[in-house]
Formats: sequence, C-alpha cells, structure tokens
Amino acid sequence: MTTVLAGIGHALGFAFAMLWEILWALILGFALSGVVQAVVSKRQMSRLLPDDSPRTLAIACALGAASSSCSYAAVALARSIFRKGANFTAAMAFEFASTNLVVELSIIMILVLGWPFAAAEFFGGLSMVAILALVVELSIIMILVLGWPFAAAEFFGGLSMVAILALLFRAFLRRELVEEARRQADRGLVGSMEGHAEMDMSVTEGTLWQRITSARGFTAISHYFVMDWVAVWRDVAGGLLLAGALAAWVPERFWQSFFLVGHPLVAMIWGPLVGPFVAMLSFVCSIGNVPLAAVLWNGGISFGGVISFIFADLIVLPILNIYRKYYGMRMTWFLLWTSYVSMALAGLAVELLFLALGFVPSQRQAIVMEPHVTFNYTTVLNLVFFALAAVLVVQFMRTGGPRMLRMMNQPAPPGHAGPSHHHDRS
Repeated sequence: MTTVLAGIGHALGFAFAMLWEILWALILGFALSGVVQAVVSKRQMSRLLPDDSPRTLAIACALGAASSSCSYAAVALARSIFRKGANFTAAMAFEFASTNLVVELSIIMILVLGWPFAAAEFFGGLSMVAILALVVELSIIMILVLGWPFAAAEFFGGLSMVAILALLFRAFLRRELVEEARRQADRGLVGSMEGHAEMDMSVTEGTLWQRITSARGFTAISHYFVMDWVAVWRDVAGGLLLAGALAAWVPERFWQSFFLVGHPLVAMIWGPLVGPFVAMLSFVCSIGNVPLAAVLWNGGISFGGVISFIFADLIVLPILNIYRKYYGMRMTWFLLWTSYVSMALAGLAVELLFLALGFVPSQRQAIVMEPHVTFNYTTVLNLVFFALAAVLVVQFMRTGGPRMLRMMNQPAPPGHAGPSHHHDRS
C-alpha cells in the first residue's frame, strides 16, 4: 500500500512540477488569445469562406489562429460556419488552424520541448491550412514573444500539409458526401462547447489599439480569457496527470522498444505513423498533449513522431464521436483517414526538412521536471502573470461572466449568433 501511495505521489509531483514550469506561459498565451478574439469578429466567417481556393484557405488559417485553442470549441465552431454556408474544406482548414496555429500552443512547446519542436509544429500546422495570409501578422508576434526561430519557421514553412489535404479532399470528397454531412449538421445535434463556439463579443469599431484598450474591449478580453481556460482546463490537467504517470511509472526501456530506437531509419518512419494512434488513445486534446509529447520524446519517439502526435488532437476518440453526431458516420471515416494520412506525412516531411537543416535536437531533454519549486525566474513570472489573471478574472466576474459561463455548453437558439452583448460597468 505504501509503495502504491508513493508511486501516486511521485506521479502527482511530476505533474505539478510541469504545471509550475509552464503556468505563466499558459496565462500569457490565453491573454494574447483573448486579445485577438476580442478584435476579430466571428460573424462574417461564413461569408469569408465560400470555397476551397488558396486565398480562402489562407483566410481560414488566419481566422482559426484568432480563435479559441480548445479542440471541442474548434470542432463546434467549424460546424457552425459550415451550416451557415461556408465551404466544407475551408471549415476544416479553420478547425485545424484553431488547434495548431494559436500562440499559447507555441509558447508551451518552446518551454517544454524546445524551439525546434515548436517551429516544426508551426511549420506543419501552417502547411496544413495555408499560411500566406498569416505570415506578416504572426511573424511580428512571434519575433516579439517567441524569437526568430518561430518567425523563420513560419516564413519558410512549406505547403506540404495543405497540399496533401487539398489533394485528398479534391480527389475523394464527393458532393453527395458533403450534402449528406450538411443535412446531418442541420439537425443540430449537441456535441460539446456549443455556446463557447457561438460566443462573439468582438469589438469592431475604431482602430486596433482603441478596440483593445476600450472598456468593451477589456471586458471581451476578460471573457474570452476565462472561457478559454474553462474550456481547456480538463485537457491541460489530464495531459499533465497522464504525463506525470507515464514519467513516473513507465520504464524508459519500454518506450525505446516501442519506438524502435535501435533502428533509426525505421524509427523515423514508424514515429509519424504511430504518433496519431497514441494521441487517439490518450483522449487528451488542445495544448494538454504537449506535456505528454515531452514524455514520448524523452522516451525515444522520433522528431516527426512528436509533431504528428501533437497534430492528432482532432482525431482523438471523443472528437470522432462528435464528428459522428455532427456530420454522420461516412464523413467521420473520411475525416479520420484523410487527417491521419496528412498528419503522418506532414510529420515525416518535417523530420526530413529539419534533419537537412540540422535543427533536430541531438539531446532528448524535454522538460519533465522533478518535483520541486525554487525561487527563480519561473516563480517571478508565475507571480506576475497570476496578477494579470486575477485582474482579468475580476473583470469577468464584474461584467456578467458567470451567466455567460453557464451558457458554454448550451447550443445557441436557431438563428441566434451566440452571446454578443456586453456588461460594462466602467
């Protein structure tokens, strides 16, 4: 009994140590995400995504990067804009961008795995849904916040993933399958995070700075900040707990055997193939899969395998069940196999590219911290961003936030665009 309790305590210690290391970055990432969502309206998304042209996919990429990083909210919002007339391919591009191009994911990856992984993830994610419209905007953000490797990866990132997805959709997606999916979507079956996906509190009047600094803008930022935290906390906690358990209980030799570490060439191919399957079985979505990716990398999975694992948060089993409700079984199978092929090939392409550039880390030293907390720069940053979080939570509570929170999992009434009103008390 004592041994069991000691093992549980060790796993919880690992989980807490990883949380402490990345907590300030989570707060910063969600605050930045809240700022972007507060100035980008969801109401015109359907009008902006009429087809699957490169221009439309680039717009979908930008809109996805400006939305919530919650996988469930991304899936719900993709269905919403599809029901309102958006092209299906563009809606799926938006969905992938929502979970792979958001700032908070990149910040956590650079802390936990190092900048090569974050750059590779961003490269593959941009390729997945087209990057052209996002280059200037996100390059500035990444240079200021994350450093030049992110901007370089974004700028020089190829279009391998979007090319794969576009080719697969063009070759195999039939009009009758899309119409069948649209009829199923119009039934309005409830999935998850319906209210969160529909919520639009964006401020569109004035300059960008005026929108952000206005009373309405501050309220919108606080609401998006808290809503996003509520949407993903289970995935973050689940990912940390699972990563802690694996780090504490699973011996390294198991991972080395499973990932074929003794056969480097085979392992390079095997990693991107098996990465999505591990993700599917882990049930962890959104940014919660990054701590688990750190454990897998330290255990021996290939560089490309880590990338394909992180991409696969949109084909975990709970998400597939929501696809079934939203679009029907035939479209669910279509999304599963096209997504899997794209993720695996993108992971392999990223590995080959980064090997050629010499960017694949030679040491497996991702952050899986031993349980301890010391007074260092991480502690200072956590305290500073705790204060920022407190300010945003207070504003959320003062401006009708709890009532909005109760609406997160409730579908919007027919014809309703979701919560869009404000409760300023300035």
